[in-house]
Amino acid sequence: MDKIPATNDTKGQPESLQNKILETGAGLTQNFAPPQRICAHLNAFHAYANDPTRHVETNHYCAHVNDEVRQCLLYDSPEKNARLIGIEYMISARLYETLDQEERKLWHSHVFEVKSGMLLMPRPTGIPEAVWEVAENKEMEEVVTLYGKVFHLWQTDKGHKLPLGQPQLMTSFTDYDQFDFDKHVGDRDGRFGEDHRHKREVREYIKEPTIHPDADAAWHKDGKGNGSTAHPSVTQSSHSNA
Repeated sequence: MDKIPATNDTKGQPESLQNKILETGAGLTQNFAPPQRICAHLNAFHAYANDPTRHVETNHYCAHVNDEVRQCLLYDSPEKNARLIGIEYMISARLYETLDQEERKLWHSHVFEVKSGMLLMPRPTGIPEAVWEVAENKEMEEVVTLYGKVFHLWQTDKGHKLPLGQPQLMTSFTDYDQFDFDKHVGDRDGRFGEDHRHKREVREYIKEPTIHPDADAAWHKDGKGNGSTAHPSVTQSSHSNA
């Protein structure tokens, strides 16, 4: 495995005609019921739980298992040739509180993602912004209460050509100063034609739930991945652009 070059040179290569024919035939005849249940595309950033200085922009394609459980396929882009890089499960606060303490430490909150405007539900082409904003906010009202457990299988930030090594437990950000928020989220916004500052304003009405003290364990020392148990409030942040 050491001989596999750490590059992304396979991404973007044209697919063979044979594979295209096989895919077309399968698409016309096979049952793809599970992925057809996907009902939401979300975009946000994940940090490595064992090294929160590293992060990856992630596109989530999520479906409901039931009213309290969601499951998401994670891709490195919203394009057709995107690489499947991980999975995320989201559960209700009620279910989260039934877990034992060590298990709870593996899960993260979504409060900062929602309230800061980092979490985005990309708007489809042709849908008016005002109309989509209502739908997006409804989604955020639900996600803000959920806890997520994420494993990335492909360390794209290292330029790996293949999904190498062990699955990596990931976490979400809980404050602005944990990474260069304006740079990375601003760049993402530019590609999607969105503005996290506007989203932060229109989500002010969304109530911040109390975050369980066992969640977001990667940030518990000092809020920067060095092990305090405080969960900074988005509305109280000293972020320069808040």
